[in-house]
Amino acid sequence: MGSIGSSNSWDLTTSRSGGNTTGMKTAISLPNDLFATADAFAGREHLSRSELIARALREYLERHDQDRVTAQLDAVCADVDTRLSPEFARASLQVIERDEW
Repeated sequence: MGSIGSSNSWDLTTSRSGGNTTGMKTAISLPNDLFATADAFAGREHLSRSELIARALREYLERHDQDRVTAQLDAVCADVDTRLSPEFARASLQVIERDEW
């Protein structure tokens, strides 16, 4: 936890795919170092703070949505033969039989 004055707040307004329609407006508090790093990055990338946070949050949620991750893995496995070779299956079974469960 930071001390008093050790964080910054941003008012964020997100917009839909580049249009003029605004979304939910909210305020967040961030540690000073994270605020400064994000602010500098947004400037270098010519993004508003709101756009940077919206993109980062969207990416985070997509990466951590378990159902989505499972669906993506299922899609990959549908295109790839995931069966073990008989030799590898036999060796795996030998290892399992040797280990104590």
